[in-house]
Amino acid sequence: QVQLVESGGGLVQPGGSLRLTCTASGRISRIDDMRWYRQARGKERVLVATISSGGLTNVADSVKGRFSISRDNAKNTVYLQMNNVKPEDTAVYYCNADWLAVLDTGEFVAAKGWGQGTQVAVSS
Repeated sequence: QVQLVESGGGLVQPGGSLRLTCTASGRISRIDDMRWYRQARGKERVLVATISSGGLTNVADSVKGRFSISRDNAKNTVYLQMNNVKPEDTAVYYCNADWLAVLDTGEFVAAKGWGQGTQVAVSS
């Protein structure tokens, strides 16, 4: 089994910064794309940022220039650096990834999954 665990959420004032972390653990052979989504109360989950295994990134227009995504492949970890946050950034942030896992039989299986989410609240 592979698990994604997010951390780093909390309450932050407008204009402040926060860094979210998501670490994958389990019998992982390889992690491909890693992503951050967010879901505000009463709204759909939306894609915030994506990073490939090679480090290519894509960030949603709504956060471009303020948020950045990075990863540490040796640690199976992806980060979301949030700067100059705004009240509209308030949401539950979810990590999502595609990976190649190793089964007990030694076979490889491609899968994808979600973390449990971490709450970010932007308020003065």
